[in-house]
Amino acid sequence: MVKGIKICGVSDLETLNYIINHQFPPKFVGFISNYKKSRRYVEYEKLKKLVNIKKKNTNFVAVLVNPDDKILEKIKGLNFDFYQLYDVTPENTKIIKERYNIKVITALTINTQKDVEVYKDYDEVSDLILFDGKGYEKSVGFNHELLNSIPDSLNKMIAGNIKIEDIPNFKNKDYFIDLSGALENEEGKKDLKKINKLLNFAIKNEA
Repeated sequence: MVKGIKICGVSDLETLNYIINHQFPPKFVGFISNYKKSRRYVEYEKLKKLVNIKKKNTNFVAVLVNPDDKILEKIKGLNFDFYQLYDVTPENTKIIKERYNIKVITALTINTQKDVEVYKDYDEVSDLILFDGKGYEKSVGFNHELLNSIPDSLNKMIAGNIKIEDIPNFKNKDYFIDLSGALENEEGKKDLKKINKLLNFAIKNEA
């Protein structure tokens, strides 16, 4: 069954408070912290205010694409439980994890079976492995059957253009599910009705 939900790309306080105070809050909320190409990117001063709330039992995740020392130093005092790292080598992942005493979600972008196998290089230095599509900010999907070779013992998350209605497809998979674009309206803003539908629907499918 599904291990839990991550809602990614939250960028306003109204949405965040709704999520945190929901009857069935997600396990994770992600904030785009340095990738300015994304419409979900949050400027530092706003980010600081967003994460400075009581998050209860939800983990806050800083989503970082190839972060440099400047951004890592800038956010190190913020209220994050995980850094979600794209395009970071296993060696640098270990350095970041130890230097900032932070849990790490290694995000791998998937198109082929070879892309999937890269998880083996990160297993020992990551707390979670996220298998995502190649689109970064564009919610691009990929063939989830490519993940069938991954052992059940791996602590893993899946993203990439996943819809609310797709969640039952993972009922026999030991995954956390990461959604973002599926929870937005036509203007690209998070839709509270869709978030409510997700959280109520997901609780029925959780382990």
